[in-house]
Amino acid sequence: MNISYHGHSIVKVKTNGTTILFDPFINGNELTDLKVENEKPDVIILTHGHNDHVGDTVEIAKQSDALVIAPFELANYLEWQGLKTHPLHIGGGYDFDFGRVKLTQAFHGSSYETEDKQIIYTGMPAGVLLTVEGRTLYHAGDTGLFGDMKLIGERNTIDVAFLPIGDNFTMGPDDAAYAASLLNAKTVIPIHYNTFPPIKQDPEKFVKLLPEGQGRVLHAGDSIE
Repeated sequence: MNISYHGHSIVKVKTNGTTILFDPFINGNELTDLKVENEKPDVIILTHGHNDHVGDTVEIAKQSDALVIAPFELANYLEWQGLKTHPLHIGGGYDFDFGRVKLTQAFHGSSYETEDKQIIYTGMPAGVLLTVEGRTLYHAGDTGLFGDMKLIGERNTIDVAFLPIGDNFTMGPDDAAYAASLLNAKTVIPIHYNTFPPIKQDPEKFVKLLPEGQGRVLHAGDSIE
């Protein structure tokens, strides 16, 4: 299994011939190394409906015939755009051919803004537990710190956790470090920082808040096995 980071909250997982893409915000993201026309994922997983997470999902899914997994209301909205979707909701999981996807709660908003300045409600935001090849990855999405992260850590052996550190809209570094202690993840990778001025952070400083060896900074295009 290969896991790579591509700026903002974009994570790509390649496992047993399946490519899974989280929150593909590419156009408008100056920190990503990806180009929309090159992306051919089998599965797209969305944490919530904000434009900097839905990103280029419609174009990518149409060109690759990807299955889009998302919270219920967001999945329905994207199905109306002609995409192939599978809706989930908080606490619910499903066994797919490539592995298991389960949604956790996240404390944030979730809406999609159209070009004509309409705001579409897209349900509750979520975190995602992805279990493949006997490993569990946790993508927290956009969220503040919450106590039930301890339950998520107690009920799941998390190998890699992707946690937002940008502050302003999500957890900042201090809260994310405390979240890492609750989750007890083996490896913690910071996401959702430096894309916009209000979320400017130093990921290396965040890693220093964690026990030695737990944190790891991935720059756009970096990967781990």
